[in-house]
Amino acid sequence: MNAPTPIEEYAIIGDTETAALVSRQGSIDWLCLPRFDSASCFTALLGGPEHGRWFLGPDGPADSHRRYIGRSSVLETVHETATGIVKVTDLMPLGPDRADIVRIVEGLDGEVDMRHDFVVRFDYGRIRPWMSHEAGHEEDHDVLVAIAGPDMLLLRGSRLPHAVDGHHQDLFTVHAGERLQFDLSWFSSWKQIPPPLDIPSRVTRTIETSQKWASHSTYEGPYADAVVRSLLILRLLTDTRRGGIVAAPTTSLPEDFGGVRNWDYRFCWLRDASLTLEALLKVGFLEATSLWRDWLVRAIAGDPEDMQIMYAVDGGRNLPERELTHLPGYADSRPVRIGNGAVDQKQTDVLGEVMIALQMARDLGMPESEHAWRVQRAMVEELAEHWDDPDNGIWEIRGPLRQFTHSRVMVWAAFDRAVRAVEEHGLDGPVDKWRRLRDQVREEVLTQGFNTAENTFIQHYDTTEVDASLLVIPLVGFLPGDDPRVLGTIERIERDLMHDGLLLRYRTEAGVDGLPGTEHPFLACSFWLVSAYAAAGRLDEAHELMSRLLGLANDVGLLSEEYDPTEHRMVGNFPQAFSHLTLVGAAVAIAEAEARRGISPAHRDTTERSTDGNDRKDDHDDR
Repeated sequence: MNAPTPIEEYAIIGDTETAALVSRQGSIDWLCLPRFDSASCFTALLGGPEHGRWFLGPDGPADSHRRYIGRSSVLETVHETATGIVKVTDLMPLGPDRADIVRIVEGLDGEVDMRHDFVVRFDYGRIRPWMSHEAGHEEDHDVLVAIAGPDMLLLRGSRLPHAVDGHHQDLFTVHAGERLQFDLSWFSSWKQIPPPLDIPSRVTRTIETSQKWASHSTYEGPYADAVVRSLLILRLLTDTRRGGIVAAPTTSLPEDFGGVRNWDYRFCWLRDASLTLEALLKVGFLEATSLWRDWLVRAIAGDPEDMQIMYAVDGGRNLPERELTHLPGYADSRPVRIGNGAVDQKQTDVLGEVMIALQMARDLGMPESEHAWRVQRAMVEELAEHWDDPDNGIWEIRGPLRQFTHSRVMVWAAFDRAVRAVEEHGLDGPVDKWRRLRDQVREEVLTQGFNTAENTFIQHYDTTEVDASLLVIPLVGFLPGDDPRVLGTIERIERDLMHDGLLLRYRTEAGVDGLPGTEHPFLACSFWLVSAYAAAGRLDEAHELMSRLLGLANDVGLLSEEYDPTEHRMVGNFPQAFSHLTLVGAAVAIAEAEARRGISPAHRDTTERSTDGNDRKDDHDDR
């Protein structure tokens, strides 16, 4: 099996209902249609070209560089060859009722031989469709149709590939000044063929819509370019029709190459979605919270006892985990999984994140609906009955249930925000009961979750190990950032979990997660450490680590779940919402710490580290 394309070689394009991964060379190796959690039709990411891809790039060596156009997710790749230069623009146009990928090829200089390889395989690379050339609308000369069961793909283009050994291929030469365009549309196979897009206007509209959305950011602190790019990624991972926010657009990109730590992240975790909203709220995006709150109320409607930790993007509850045995997996990492068995886990921290996000929205002026508050109140009352049960924790431990300290801190946060909702916003609820429980949980954490001898909080009540999730203790207001117990915990985490300057989630060799193998530093944990440094007043260390982390992003500013500092490569599902939302939180934490010290933007040292790791002055390049 050939070596897989490195994860960092991919960029994302999307239409806020699904997304595709495009390699630097021009191969779309992952695409699920019409939703994030639909079956994929291009699955080369987890196998090879025979499992489906759409390649459109130079037929030979090229020096390729790329960028997003302005503050958008329209991708522009320039390929320089020995004979000429060509530009390929890739996007999924924003707009209702369509699922399209547009690819535009423009000759810039000389001439470039191009290869077009179009391989459709529905149902995660398993089903080879019936392919045929047909007449389209009266505006079309010829269209290429792929159909299997309920799915149909339609390829329009300046010239179409022809069948060669189960693929559809074409070789052609682009000369300077020439322009070719291709449009791939998905639709239900029983519907009529949709009309062609007005591609120039849709490209313009997509760029303008994205830039208008990004302009609502109120953030003016350090690392502003990285913050805006992260916000745009979080927007791409938000289903703006249904309201769900996925953790990542991919499944089974491994945490341990060749191992079994391969999970499906194309679902909406209440925790991750809440953290995404917190990141958006911190920089002025209040409207997004209303959309997600409405999704939340629909998703968890029913008995509060039945609340899950995650849902489908439309709020669906049935996410059974199964293995796709026909796929070899990325870097021979098996099994390839779809669905996620963690849906049935108990994670008592989740409600804390939900309540923090909704309280933040109230504080910023979002009106509270009577129905939404009734749901929150019912969930808090359910938590009051079971808050002291052991659980699987934030990291979805598949070993024995434990009394995780982070979970208890977030239980405290849930009761704290419920109390504040009553005291500060006049909502109704048994505030005396919630206040009493809040104080009880806090006392328990400070006694059973703290190792006095070593001056550190601990992972769970039956260990002396630490966990990077303990870094959120000052971030949620449980203790001040400069409290000696927080400082002691930071010191112990640095000593036990730091690997080549980046943080692990926990020590896998301690055996707590019940899985074989190991993993790499988890980027969100290092961004938490940046925020903890800032809260502790250690700004030099915060900036130093922040610059290191931004240097790990790929050339278009994307971050994966984990990073291998030994092999210098990205690991895990990609791009990862958790990494990008904690990036935003870390930048805001630094800006707030600087404001407390009286450091204004005008006097800030604006030297930042760009996504390719080179120092630069803040030149407002939006790539």
